[in-house]
Amino acid sequence: MAAPEEHDSPTEASQPIVEEEETKTFKDLGVTDVLCEACDQLGWTKPTKIQIEAIPLALQGRDIIGLAETGSGKTGAFALPILNALLETPQRLFALVLTPTRELAFQISEQFEALGSSIGVQSAVIVGGIDSMSQSLALAKKPHIIIATPGRLIDHLENTKGFNLRALKYLVMDEADRILNMDFETEVDKILKVIPRDRKTFLFSATMTKKVQKLQRAALKNPVKCAVSSKYQTVEKLQQYYIFIPSKFKDTYLVYILNELAGNSFMIFCSTCNNTQRTALLLRNLGFTAIPLHGQMSQSKRLGSLNKFKAKARSILLATDVASRGLDIPHVDVVVNFDIPTHSKDYIHRVGRTARAGRSGKAITFVTQYDVELFQRIEHLIGKKLPGFPTQDDEVMMLTERVAEAQRFARMELREHGEKKKRSREDAGDNDDTEGAIGVRNKVTGGKMKKRKGR
Repeated sequence: MAAPEEHDSPTEASQPIVEEEETKTFKDLGVTDVLCEACDQLGWTKPTKIQIEAIPLALQGRDIIGLAETGSGKTGAFALPILNALLETPQRLFALVLTPTRELAFQISEQFEALGSSIGVQSAVIVGGIDSMSQSLALAKKPHIIIATPGRLIDHLENTKGFNLRALKYLVMDEADRILNMDFETEVDKILKVIPRDRKTFLFSATMTKKVQKLQRAALKNPVKCAVSSKYQTVEKLQQYYIFIPSKFKDTYLVYILNELAGNSFMIFCSTCNNTQRTALLLRNLGFTAIPLHGQMSQSKRLGSLNKFKAKARSILLATDVASRGLDIPHVDVVVNFDIPTHSKDYIHRVGRTARAGRSGKAITFVTQYDVELFQRIEHLIGKKLPGFPTQDDEVMMLTERVAEAQRFARMELREHGEKKKRSREDAGDNDDTEGAIGVRNKVTGGKMKKRKGR
């Protein structure tokens, strides 16, 4: 982690850790009664570590750098102080939250609305992939909280008549490392130029990179660092494994794992949109309830996929890294890294989708002959050697024929879908959760995969 700036006061930031044993409620942290009730209704019985550290300092009016692992309750750590301040001095366009992805923006908005429903808080989500006109109308109503991705917000600041952020009191940059990694630096600079200097700023990040340090110097005044984990780490209750396999048998091993751990909910990470779509079709052809989530799907379809998975109507979500950060999908039992992440830090965020909120979970990483170096980097980063996941290779090989047939149908469907897209733009994206694969599925010998006895 970066050394604290000379104006940071690490002593101040580290004091509340001692109080952790005594501090049991949000009221003890200084949160007003009406918001404490809202926390109760949401089932937030006691504050998390990052909330215990950040909320009292935020209520004192300090700028905050919050460093915490994924799934640690960061949204509550900035939402509660902002709503607390809004109650004291109500005004429109009070706070702006910048996030790297659309899904995360919607999720933060849900939490603000849930916490602020009893006090009439209105929020607007301003992200790409959604009609600009309806967003302009939402901004004209002057909501209290705006949650936005940087690109679309700049668009509205430049083109929406009468919209400005000159009265803004709070700026939050959530997942700041990711915002900057996605090269939103110029947009963030533009936003910082048009909002008041006299404001409170909260910067939350899972990792402290050089870019985040630079941003901290530019955007924060005399900040306090609240770090609840000083090194990269994964949750203790997370069981992590790897499987070393020849690249050509990846699909077969995936099917084996899904059978072996049947009854769990899975999140499977792929490196490209195309591979996500292909693998989803492959699994559907074998009778699994799989659903994709990737950047080439329209926004409404992405939210539809996510909601089906959240509602447990689908047990397998295949996703690119767009879904690996900040999405609070509460019931993921197993994370599979089907394609190993090229950035080791992304491993932390991916496996953070399981074992959240004190529950246990499994993470299984596929390592092929081409991934050994990347895998060693991950082990080095988390500071532990991972055990191999036990597999019966002869049982895996029994699946190869069925899987090969399903692969062939998945490729055909992808090709058909590609041609359909060329023929008609209106049909684009229709395939992301059609049940159209059912016809093909029935052609695959044996239809639904049979679970082995004794499992």
